[in-house]
Amino acid sequence: MKAAERHLLASFRKLDDADRKTLQKFADFLASQTRPQAKTAPGEPVAIPRPEKESVIKAVKRLTATYPMIDTKEIFHETSSLMNQHILNSKPASEVIDELEELFRRTWENTKKLA
Repeated sequence: MKAAERHLLASFRKLDDADRKTLQKFADFLASQTRPQAKTAPGEPVAIPRPEKESVIKAVKRLTATYPMIDTKEIFHETSSLMNQHILNSKPASEVIDELEELFRRTWENTKKLA
């Protein structure tokens, strides 16, 4: 059991029955809001066309919606690095977006192979 799980269990044990039920309902709600992870069979990407003029931030949002089966935590570091190249190094947005599209596509392809 991980430290976070032990901590949650210890806190749960300190609650009265009514608060335990509330916590269980909240946990069930949070679990129902979680996107499917790579362990489930990935679907096909959602066809969202790339606008002619698009910011890097909007591109990340579009690609996240295009590939809802990707756990974005897995590519957070690479995505952040690409965004920093645009913001700090003045790399053109179109080039960064091209690389982001490739990153998301490649991640989706790898997710399909693992499913």
